[in-house]
Amino acid sequence: MIFGRVKSLDAILATAEKKSLHRSLGPVQLTLLGVGAIIGTGIFVLTAAAAQKAGPGMMWSFIIAGAVCAVAALCYSELASMVPVSGSAYTYTYAVVGELLAWMVGWALILEYAVAASAVSVGWSGYFMGLVKSVTGFEVPAMLAAGPTWGLDGWMPTVDFSSGFVNVPAIVVALLVTLLLMIGTTESARVNAVLVAIKVTALTVFIALTLPVLQTGNFSPFAPNGWFGPTGASGMGIVGAAASIFFAYVGFDAVSTAAEETKNPQRNVPIGLIGSLAICTIFYLLVAAGAIGAMGAQPVLGLDGSVVQPGSAGFTAACKLAANADQLVCSNEALAHVLRQINWPVVGNALGLAANLALPSVILMMLFGQTRIFFVMARDGLLPEKLASIHPKWKTPHIVTMITGVGVAIAAALLPVGQLADISNSGTLFAFFMVSIAVLVLRIKDPSRRRPFKTPLVWIVAPISMAGCAFLYFNLPVEAMMVLPIWGGLGLLIYFLYGYRKSHVGRGLDTVAEPEAYEDLEPPVPGTH
Repeated sequence: MIFGRVKSLDAILATAEKKSLHRSLGPVQLTLLGVGAIIGTGIFVLTAAAAQKAGPGMMWSFIIAGAVCAVAALCYSELASMVPVSGSAYTYTYAVVGELLAWMVGWALILEYAVAASAVSVGWSGYFMGLVKSVTGFEVPAMLAAGPTWGLDGWMPTVDFSSGFVNVPAIVVALLVTLLLMIGTTESARVNAVLVAIKVTALTVFIALTLPVLQTGNFSPFAPNGWFGPTGASGMGIVGAAASIFFAYVGFDAVSTAAEETKNPQRNVPIGLIGSLAICTIFYLLVAAGAIGAMGAQPVLGLDGSVVQPGSAGFTAACKLAANADQLVCSNEALAHVLRQINWPVVGNALGLAANLALPSVILMMLFGQTRIFFVMARDGLLPEKLASIHPKWKTPHIVTMITGVGVAIAAALLPVGQLADISNSGTLFAFFMVSIAVLVLRIKDPSRRRPFKTPLVWIVAPISMAGCAFLYFNLPVEAMMVLPIWGGLGLLIYFLYGYRKSHVGRGLDTVAEPEAYEDLEPPVPGTH
């Protein structure tokens, strides 16, 4: 009976109409929100982690991750244009394959967005501390500048406090962005538009200064760790780097969660999704080529000569060696570091300032996506409905935003950026996999429904998306892969203790007796004119 709990698309649209968020976002705003969510820690910070895994071969990593994201984006575009409400992959799964799997997807999306926001907060912290040190000479004490290093000894988690104790700047930025998001979506979008402009300008300047000094010798050896890394080193090599750098693209998913706050969503959501992804992919490849060509991107080896994961205790020890101090892979502010190394220190500091101003926009979008997932799950009765309360003045789900922000700050305080990104990816890839299934199932179950955007060659594109997501997931580090089933088990416990009994679908509260009640909903979808 659990799998029979499917919430019809008409019921989803009706629920959204009864308790809806304000529609205020147009196609330009939506694309800017997508660019703001996508361009961020992935290119400003994770460039160093990708280089440690793949060396110059990370150019292929960006292409692989971007290709998987592109086919997933096509699947998302069809469903998002058909179901222009908050909830993203959770809502789509609910409408197609039922409540239990929808809960699992929603629970995985919590892992995606909340942990991603934490990762970006840590990335911002690195640029902030680097800028302060370069400009004033003051260095934040190590114990307050980074969280501890986590790992596995067999199946037992280990913690090493030699790298730090708590990341104070990351806590501060996470809480400040949470406050901004509580004030309102329109205000947040306006601030985001300015920050996106700063971010794109900074990357354009970086490309303009690095490509002219590109040295082809810095691209050799191109793949020092091969495609899959040495035996026993999970998550390494070009494919391992692609699994990590996938994090750099996941912001496009946040665009679909904004569907309920978008004007004319059938047209604007696909524009926002595909447009933002295309813009960001071009930027990523140019920036990566500039960084590699300007100063090289070879990985460092552990003290015993072994290959070491970025963020591990062995990696931290290797980066403390004087010979490795200036290596790209050891930098917490990779792009600013490159510019300083090629004798553009003032511009490097300016880029660091731009990152400090712009990365909060990524945190904002990740928190935005997270809170909207919580909001719609609470609206469906699977979580306490108090979480779906809308502030009378700000018109935002303020309670769930505040709770999420505190959780994000705690994770940012205690975990390094690379591990946070990999953990986030495990939830992301599962959600994308389910969306790819959903678009096929819905083509069979409801072929006549109006599709403002249709995925081209869907019976080829969707299976490629599914295969790509599975491929990248199994090339994550072992500890990141293990987080998903553990987190999923906790989620199932909560579902059967609370959500299964309180579900509106299970209690028959999502139905409308008179079919005429839906006559105004399709077409057009609520919010379109």
